[in-house]
Amino acid sequence: MPRTDEKQLRIAMLGHKRIPSREGGVEIVVDELATRMASLGHDVTCFNRTGHHVSGAAHDREVGEKYQGVTLKNVWTLDKRGLAAMTASYSAAIRAALGRYDVVHFHAEGPCAAMWIPKLFGKKCIATIHGLDHKRAKWGKFASWYIRTGEKCAVRFADDIIVLSESVQRYFKETYQRDTVLIPNGVSRPQPADVLEITQRFGLKKDDYLLFLGRLVPEKGVHYLIEAFREIKADKTLVIAGGASDSSAYERELRALAQADPRVIFTGFVQGRILEELYANAYVYVLPSDLEGMPLSLLEAMSFGNCCLTSDIPECADVIGEYGVTFRKSNVPDLRNKLQELCDSPHTVSLFKEQASNYICSRFNWDDVTGKTLRLYGADVQQPSAPAKEKEYENITR
Repeated sequence: MPRTDEKQLRIAMLGHKRIPSREGGVEIVVDELATRMASLGHDVTCFNRTGHHVSGAAHDREVGEKYQGVTLKNVWTLDKRGLAAMTASYSAAIRAALGRYDVVHFHAEGPCAAMWIPKLFGKKCIATIHGLDHKRAKWGKFASWYIRTGEKCAVRFADDIIVLSESVQRYFKETYQRDTVLIPNGVSRPQPADVLEITQRFGLKKDDYLLFLGRLVPEKGVHYLIEAFREIKADKTLVIAGGASDSSAYERELRALAQADPRVIFTGFVQGRILEELYANAYVYVLPSDLEGMPLSLLEAMSFGNCCLTSDIPECADVIGEYGVTFRKSNVPDLRNKLQELCDSPHTVSLFKEQASNYICSRFNWDDVTGKTLRLYGADVQQPSAPAKEKEYENITR
């Protein structure tokens, strides 16, 4: 864990849905950074959105006031598709502007549209661009325009912009002539998880299924995966784990597409022990995305020692390097062929599995990410003298 030796900062974070939560990659990043910064003695506040929770209505409630040393404040949110993120971001930006904070950290492009408010009050503002969100297929014209507005506000008002990949770094340089800071996401080495609950609930055993885990949105390319899987010959199950985001229309399309193949299982949103078991016991993890920022699910899958098959977009290919397999983006025949080859070659899969965890955990580390981010804030941070903290996967949604 990095050490801070002098000034302890008052930090506000916004743009996520809520923590503690695994509703998306942004929420995981905010959780990892905020809790680590709080453990170093910084005063960290996260402004949580209220309203719909991707795991279901049972979780549509406010969380407590404290979480692992982080102060949680719920902000007013108009719980309507396309408006929830916008209203929550403006609510949070106003409260951050009026609060006694040294740094206001905006996460994702859209929320940055409200960055001018704390900037007007003299706050230091940091933006993390988790991906080029205006390119996502789920957004309409207004939402795409608003997200692009947030992107331009980040360019204009942010003291520093953090990006997660070299491709996004090039985009900002070529489009806006704006320099950015490359700080990729991290990952923690998890504990092994033998099959137990996934056998009881879904009838799954170790190495008898292929896994996709993530939000069910069009840019994740799950429709390519189902189409390709239906054409392969293998005694395997395809597990689609994840919940819909904003709209369930795409999930309905996926279920209709998979209806003719009984080998396809939808688990819904997962977390805790089931999440661990799914990661730890998959034969192959597949991420067929057309668009990503830096996929945390891919880092997590590799940390559990998975053989990973991804599309060849830079945001995925750069992560796996030589320690996984890629197929041509959006190309169902190529995806089908790669799936069949891996199903027919357990020895190849085993070789990738043996190397994946050590490779990814040595390359991407949350404590390093925290230290680099704090230095960007202006904190005096020394490098850790002991091995990095390893955070266990846990059921963090209350």
